[in-house]
Amino acid sequence: MDLFTLVLPFSKCAAGLVVSLRIGERTPGEDKPMSDRPSYEQLNTNFNWVIAERELGYRPGDVINIGWMCSDRLCQLGLAEKLALLWEDYQGNQKRFTYNDLRVYSNTIAHFLARLGILPGERVCLFLDRVPELYIGFLGILKMGAVAQPLFSAFGDESLCVRLKDAGTSAIVTQKKHLHKVRKIREQLPNLRHCIVVDVPQASLQERETAFAMEQVPPVEHFPIYPTKAESPSVLHYTSGTTGQPKGAQHVHYSIVAQYLTAKWVLDFRPDDIYWCNADPGWVTGTSYGIIGPWANGITQAVLDSGFNAGKWYEFIEKYRVTVWYSAPTAIRLLMKEGAEIIRKHDLSSLRHLASVGEPLNPEAVIWSKEVFGKPFHDTFWQTETGCIVITNFPGMEIKPGSMGKPFPGITATVLDPRTYEPAKAGLIALRPGWPSQIRGYWNNPAGYQAKFRNGWYLCGDRASIDADGYFWFMGRDDDVINTGGHLVGPFEVESALLGCPAVAESAAVAKPDPVNMEVVKAYVTVKQGYQPSDDLELEIMNHIRKRLSPLAMPQEIEFVESLPKTRSGKIVRRILRCKEFNEPVGDLSTIMDD
Repeated sequence: MDLFTLVLPFSKCAAGLVVSLRIGERTPGEDKPMSDRPSYEQLNTNFNWVIAERELGYRPGDVINIGWMCSDRLCQLGLAEKLALLWEDYQGNQKRFTYNDLRVYSNTIAHFLARLGILPGERVCLFLDRVPELYIGFLGILKMGAVAQPLFSAFGDESLCVRLKDAGTSAIVTQKKHLHKVRKIREQLPNLRHCIVVDVPQASLQERETAFAMEQVPPVEHFPIYPTKAESPSVLHYTSGTTGQPKGAQHVHYSIVAQYLTAKWVLDFRPDDIYWCNADPGWVTGTSYGIIGPWANGITQAVLDSGFNAGKWYEFIEKYRVTVWYSAPTAIRLLMKEGAEIIRKHDLSSLRHLASVGEPLNPEAVIWSKEVFGKPFHDTFWQTETGCIVITNFPGMEIKPGSMGKPFPGITATVLDPRTYEPAKAGLIALRPGWPSQIRGYWNNPAGYQAKFRNGWYLCGDRASIDADGYFWFMGRDDDVINTGGHLVGPFEVESALLGCPAVAESAAVAKPDPVNMEVVKAYVTVKQGYQPSDDLELEIMNHIRKRLSPLAMPQEIEFVESLPKTRSGKIVRRILRCKEFNEPVGDLSTIMDD
């Protein structure tokens, strides 16, 4: 293997240190045609994460810096002039950035932060819409050794304050439109020394606020990359808070090993792909597979800074000839709601591979996508805490609609009996610890992190069953499972049946207290355009699902609603509906989407 040796003039704490960052001769994303690719079974045999380490040019003990890996490394591999980012906003404004642009602009950002006095290990919050500064700034923060703390820009000032205070954040990078939120909470944040604004002149800012225009300041060609190691903190992601107060999940630079390989194999990357990930980098999907995964593989990715609009989305795919699309079940169901007629108005023939993440993908969505796009969505399962895809419908593997698929090679997964924590046919999803992107803890909450482990397993907090072929079938969040007469009913089973009804757009099944059975199933339902809630429609839905569900799983009541409570990442929050039924407090609502 040919090696490049990079000599980095590091900061004072590492003055004079010479570090070799090895790069394999193999071009990222380069692979055989699908027909010639190894099967899931072949890849799973004798698997070792060293595969990814070698392709990334890393050996244990080396410096490993995600910011450098996703920019400078690609330039040294000959991809300097390849397009890395195709960006468009809701007004149609467009920008294009090559991998050399990523390298120089991330250097410029890293240099600017270091000159402000931000130190390695300090938290720097990215509180931005999906603008280029968010994606490139993420790399710049990591290059200078700080910890990136991406937060969803739609958060209100209280939600922002909770997370900045908990993290002891030193600096925040934001836009004029969000500046009022920062100003409102500034006095509550003694650690917040700097507020950096990317789209206004200095004259319009207040004390401790600094203007920074990435494309207008003098570019920094060379920057002394901070020598982070495998266990150096990289990203601090706050969980959605669907089951309590938000927790800061601490990731490390070594996570790129898993994110690189899972992106390459599960998202089926090829060198000429145009990739679109719908997720905002405020959520872990938007960093693991909206920044690190594609750019570590040298892929061109397209970003649309706009909310959901079926016509706009299809136009975007057509315009940029998107080949690989990573979306979410909520978005797919909304597209289903819009119907197939709008799809016929667009040329979507470029699409080659579709994948889904965020919550379980209902069988109807898999079947629908195959009918309208000519290919199914491949469901993937993972979490903020896992950092990478851990269970998936692997490309080329038979898809069982409604199934989560099988564990990614290198991931040991099972389900445990919730009483004994021993393997069972149905129970808690559990993973054997030790994969590269597993978080190393919760910020300021070691007890919460330790509570995730039992008998040598990491507990995901979800329930599933495993069939005879080794496929996992999602049942629901552990705290969402309905116990009716001693029998456990997973809400996903009920919701999938409901979504098979022509009138149903979205659904959520929750427990309702019952004096006889302890709990019974209640369903909340939104209807598609052209349908009106009524007793007759309720009867029609009941008759439809009676053929698909056992008597125990049948809803005892259907309540029609205008919308379902969701997090800003699109996950339905059944906890709120359940608390309503049990007349209990709902807890943290900071990440719930406003209607």
